[in-house]
Amino acid sequence: MAEFSWDVHSPLERALVAGPYGAKGDAGVSLTDIRNFELIQVMARRGKAAAMLNAAKARFGIAAPETPKAVSTPDATLIWSGPDQFFVLSKGGRHSMDALVPSFAGSASLSDQSHARVLVSISGAKARTMLAKLSSIDLHPDAFPVGAAAATSIDHTSVTLWRGKDRDDGQAVFNLLVFATFAESLWHTMLDSAAEYGAAVALAEELG
Repeated sequence: MAEFSWDVHSPLERALVAGPYGAKGDAGVSLTDIRNFELIQVMARRGKAAAMLNAAKARFGIAAPETPKAVSTPDATLIWSGPDQFFVLSKGGRHSMDALVPSFAGSASLSDQSHARVLVSISGAKARTMLAKLSSIDLHPDAFPVGAAAATSIDHTSVTLWRGKDRDDGQAVFNLLVFATFAESLWHTMLDSAAEYGAAVALAEELG
C-alpha cells in the first residue's frame, strides 16, 4: 500500500539553494523565501464594503487599505489586493481563518490562501534595479514609498507586491506574493535577473 505524507512543503523546496548565487563579491540582491505565515483574503460582500471596513478597524485597530498600500500592526499586515478586498498576513494563529470568521460574519467572504501563495522578500542595493527588469511598475522611492502596494505582474506572472519597512542599513525591502503553481518559475526568473549583481539566497521562518 502506498504511503502518503500530509506534511506541508514550500513550493520552492526543490528550487531554493541557500547561499551565494551569480556574480562574486558582496551580494547586490537578497532573495528570501518566507516559510511560516498565514494569509487570509477578505472580500466585501455586495453592498457591505463599509461594514467590512468597520469590522477590520474593530479587529485590527487600524483602517484596512482602500487603495494600493499595505499597513501594519504589531502582529499583522493588511495588504490591498483589489477593490473592496485585502489580505491579512500574520503568523501564530491569532489571525487565522477560524479567528477572523466571527469578526467579518455578514460583511465579507474569507479565503485561506496560506498554502496557495508563496511569499518572497527582496532587498539589497540592486533589488530595485533587478525588479525593474521584470516589471513595469515605477519603483522609485518617490513613486513607490514604504507601504505602497500593487496588484501587478512580474515577467507576466501575477503577483501582489508591496514595499516593506527599510532594512537597518537603509536598503529598500520589497515583498511579493505569488500563486504557488507559478512560484518556482518566477523564482528562477528572479535568480537569473539578480545573477549579474550577485544574490544572497535564503529561507526564513517569518517576515522581517
